[in-house]
Amino acid sequence: QVQLVESGGGLVQPGGSLRLSCAARGSIDSIGAMGWYRQAPGKQRELVATISRGYRLNYADAVKDRFAISRDNPKNTVYLEISNLKPEDTALYYCKIDLGDGMAYWGKGTLVTVSS
Repeated sequence: QVQLVESGGGLVQPGGSLRLSCAARGSIDSIGAMGWYRQAPGKQRELVATISRGYRLNYADAVKDRFAISRDNPKNTVYLEISNLKPEDTALYYCKIDLGDGMAYWGKGTLVTVSS
């Protein structure tokens, strides 16, 4: 059984910063790609950023100048540094991991609210 534990969300003013974390726990041999997605109210879930096991990065155009994804392989953890937050970044942020056996797992989400 694999669980993803997300943290770091919260209420922040426009222009502020946050650091999201997602730690994978359980029976894990190896993790492939790790990523962050988000779902704003009334919208579909969308890709934010992904990072491969070899640290290849991929970002959505809307965030690539403000968000930074990273991972710590020994800790099975992926991070998302978010800066210069905008109200349109308000969403539930989910992490996702792809395991070596082909299975994908999702976290339950951490809420980021950007408001003055």
